[in-house]
Amino acid sequence: IMLSPFTPHVAEEMWEITGHTTLLAEEKWPEVDESALKVEEIEIPVQVNGKVRGKITIPADANEETVREFALSNEKIKKYTEGKNIVKFIYVKGRLVNIVVK
Repeated sequence: IMLSPFTPHVAEEMWEITGHTTLLAEEKWPEVDESALKVEEIEIPVQVNGKVRGKITIPADANEETVREFALSNEKIKKYTEGKNIVKFIYVKGRLVNIVVK
């Protein structure tokens, strides 16, 4: 159906080969399932002093405190932050985390 506006003849042939008996031009256009568009989890990179050191998977609607917990509990990130003073924790919502340590 999606190919039909661009190559109607080819799309009709493919439609017929797949076993349909009606004309493709008479079919209804597909409708969007809004629930399928919702993202529940996202994966974002975690930087330590500006270098990507790992990735974390967080809920899409997570606040900064939740993201901080996820980032600091990640084993790869712990390796770079353990025993060091966290000067700044930067969270760009849905994009990245940057942890500045000394």
